Amino acid sequence: MQALAIRTLGIVLGLTLTVPALADDWPQWRGVDRSGVWQEDGIVEQFPEGGLEAVWRVPIRGGYSGPVVADGRVFVTDWQRIEGTRAITGKERILALDEETGEELWSHEWDVNYSALQQSYAIGPRSTPAVDGGTLYVMGAVGHLMALEAETGEVIWSYDSVEEGNASITIWGFATSPLVHGDLLIQIVGAEPDGKVIAFNKHTGEEVWRSLSSDWEMGYGQPMIFEAGGVEQLIIWEPKAINSLDPATGEVYWSVPWEVASGMTVTTPVIDGNRLLFSQFYRGSLLLELAEDKPEVKELWRGQSRSEMPEETQGLHSLITTPILEGDTIYGVCSYGQLRGLDAADGSRLWESDKMARQGRWGAAFMVKHGDRWFVNNDVGDLIIARFTRDGYEEIDRAKLIEPTTRSGFGPRRFYDAMVNWTHPAYANRHIIARNDEEIIRVSLAAD
Repeated sequence: MQALAIRTLGIVLGLTLTVPALADDWPQWRGVDRSGVWQEDGIVEQFPEGGLEAVWRVPIRGGYSGPVVADGRVFVTDWQRIEGTRAITGKERILALDEETGEELWSHEWDVNYSALQQSYAIGPRSTPAVDGGTLYVMGAVGHLMALEAETGEVIWSYDSVEEGNASITIWGFATSPLVHGDLLIQIVGAEPDGKVIAFNKHTGEEVWRSLSSDWEMGYGQPMIFEAGGVEQLIIWEPKAINSLDPATGEVYWSVPWEVASGMTVTTPVIDGNRLLFSQFYRGSLLLELAEDKPEVKELWRGQSRSEMPEETQGLHSLITTPILEGDTIYGVCSYGQLRGLDAADGSRLWESDKMARQGRWGAAFMVKHGDRWFVNNDVGDLIIARFTRDGYEEIDRAKLIEPTTRSGFGPRRFYDAMVNWTHPAYANRHIIARNDEEIIRVSLAAD
């Protein structure tokens, strides 16, 4: 009997030791903490010889917003135009799918008018939803913010940025993804007066605080919260300045002026230690240093170029691609798709590669860290496994993931007709979930 008990204990211990680490959901923009880091184990080292195959495919409508994954459900927003009307009218929708099968669980839609948007980009929502507990938060392209029951789609509360906040619709629409912090739902809404960013009670939708002037554009960036200087700091990058706020009250800790042409604050701020990095299309990059003992900041360097043209830019002029800051090196995709490595000490260029992203105006890729390598989705629909080092770019493997279905739609004609995919995918439970304007797919990246 004692021997049997020992053998049983051995079996139990053996099973315990061989159980893999828990898989992760992808509940908001760029993952669990918005850092663009994928923590799961048991992921492929290289892609299958036959390429990538979808576990399921589900037809959807147009949109730029990325999918999110939480508690066995996939959530994605889209839009469909109502034909036969002079205005660009249609219906935005939030769709809930079963993560394992792709079966539709529920959907909720609302009427919208896209006439104020730049016409080439009036094809759907931009903002990636966020899931917190049993609640789903959604922001539409013309300012409809709502909280819904994640299980049923029932609307808990809603806020119309234009009707209730007197906000102006910018030409590329509302693009900021909802940020949950404690009992707050923080959102850039452009409300008047002095409500560029508003913190709502996430349970009721009641306004808790508002901050920053709305006398100019609100931009398209993502609010981020970092702990530095002994406090939590809410970073709001808008077209005139980078601002640090107290996320509990909206009080401004510090502000660094930095003009952004056309309001294009698109890339997400990234942090490494006490250094905070930003990059924009026309003026290049900016590196700040956060004080260790109080909420203050100093500028380390900023790019001096005012041109977008590749032959005239030495640093990193990123528009869509959020750059990487690691130790003494910065990596990112520049204005026309050039992958560049920079010296973090002064922003000078170390190397350049044309192998990873589309070479063309606003060429882009979405880079997610996994261990010592990166999974990269470029804007022509490839999935790449790569490493970035101070010496250059190393491509481990590449496979076709999804078709690009959106026209880049702006600038010189030779770039206008380029077909692109500008949607950040979700990496969850050893799968990647990606969408274009026609379908959403789930593809296994499990090692076995």
